[in-house]
Amino acid sequence: MAQKNTSAVKVIADAMLEKKAQRVASLDLRPVGSSIADWFIVCNADSTTGVAAIADNVLVKMQEKCDRKVLRMQGLENDFWVILDFGEIVVHIFLTEYREFYRLEDLWADAPRKEYVDEPVAPKKTSTVRVKPKSTAKVRASVKKNIKTEE
Repeated sequence: MAQKNTSAVKVIADAMLEKKAQRVASLDLRPVGSSIADWFIVCNADSTTGVAAIADNVLVKMQEKCDRKVLRMQGLENDFWVILDFGEIVVHIFLTEYREFYRLEDLWADAPRKEYVDEPVAPKKTSTVRVKPKSTAKVRASVKKNIKTEE
């Protein structure tokens, strides 16, 4: 399960970077022992539009690449601080000034931290078929519907 979560963390970080997230970092909370999740993944954007785009892309990529749906989410109504809870992985997407104000990483300063940077990826030549993802509006609506039916 640890390897599966590590690859999901990478999928989330890549999805964030794909939408120009800033200061993408993961915190491995497992050694801390008293946390509510195994992983926090944190990033920020300078606009609410950026926050929304990052959140939507994380939802899409986790569904497509990991076949995982969000369990709970908060903040999509204003896009200042969006929290996506995938169980053992919790994603925090901040508007820049909110990240600087709340300093979430400082609360977990003893957790191992990994920074992610946007590295150019060589195009794959193995497949010419492109899978078109669902629109982000459909993904948000689907997630909200699934959460309401599970409650």
